[in-house]
Amino acid sequence: MEINLQRKLLEKPKMYQYLKENSYWIKYLNREPEIYKEFETRMKELYHERVTDKVSNAIDQIDFINGVLMALK
Repeated sequence: MEINLQRKLLEKPKMYQYLKENSYWIKYLNREPEIYKEFETRMKELYHERVTDKVSNAIDQIDFINGVLMALK
């Protein structure tokens, strides 16, 4: 595996954890380092780190706080 790719993986703990849990990616990244973006996308989907997931979580939290405030009135 390329050194730069290894550094990217080790810098982000969740990415490294995903790689350990799904070790078949090691073989794919060794053979084709270009599929790193796909690997990163799959990891973000699993750990809910996409922008849409973050926005959805923020909306859910706002709704929860709004519900609590409405109940207190």
